[in-house]
Order: sequence, then C-alpha cells, then structure tokens
Amino acid sequence: MKDMMTYLPFLIPVAIIELALAVTALIHVLRHKNYRFGNRIFWVIIVLVVEIIGPILYFTIGKGDD
Repeated sequence: MKDMMTYLPFLIPVAIIELALAVTALIHVLRHKNYRFGNRIFWVIIVLVVEIIGPILYFTIGKGDD
C-alpha cells in the first residue's frame, strides 16, 4: 500500500489523460460513419477495452476522412 501512495502523484494524471482520450475517441467513433479500417462496433470495443493504446490506434489508423 505504501508503494502505491508513492506512485499516486504520477498515476492520477495518467488516469485522467487516459479517460479523456478514451471519451474523446468514443465520441468521435459514435458521431462519424467513415473509418479507414474496421467498423463502428470494432472501434468501440478497441477504444474501451485496450485502454490507452485503443484511442491512439483509432486516431492514427482508424479515423476516416471527415
């Protein structure tokens, strides 16, 4: 427990950034219909299950032209 308290100042900002990135990616997935790869259900699952990497993958390889 003491080790976790040592890393807490680092973990809180990382968790906030991850949550903001996931929410932003999820909103974008739900509002748009065009994807370079996959479909809406695929990207919702990737964004929600794969934590920080999922939203990054969506914005780099999945997001279609607006």
